[in-house]
Amino acid sequence: MPGCERRVGQGSEGDGVLLAFDPDGGCGALDDAAERARVHRPSLPSLRSVREDEVDRALTDEPFDDLVEPSGVLLVASDGGQAVGCAGARFLGNVAELTKVFVSPTRRGTGLGAALLRAVEAACREQGVAVLRLDTRAALAEACALYERSGFERVAPFNADPYADRWYRKVLEP
Repeated sequence: MPGCERRVGQGSEGDGVLLAFDPDGGCGALDDAAERARVHRPSLPSLRSVREDEVDRALTDEPFDDLVEPSGVLLVASDGGQAVGCAGARFLGNVAELTKVFVSPTRRGTGLGAALLRAVEAACREQGVAVLRLDTRAALAEACALYERSGFERVAPFNADPYADRWYRKVLEP
């Protein structure tokens, strides 16, 4: 992968090393990568083949090119050079939207998702974010349970996303 990598944490029992990437290759910007992460577009494993038009539509509907400082952050969990998870946040003043949370099925239940959330929360605090929020679907029961265990509380809808049926927020302590 291009750029400089810094280890900023790991999942339970050493599974999955959490990395932050600086696509420009300069490590100086990553002195504290948990708080100042910048990334390239990660290549994540797929559970089924995806058509090119599906990828184009997803990138249009769910952009992530703004998940770099100063507008956001995207952290990638890697094990042996393979991406096994990610989580990002879009900075919107003193609020941030949690997005792109994914853990490979082979790594679920290892604590990696919680480690990713903690690292995103640290990056948000560094940016002066007071509230982290997200929308999701109840069908993603394991994800909802992770958010609730991590201190997120269900709230009234704050957007009109047609695919969301649950909204959460967490007040971040300084």
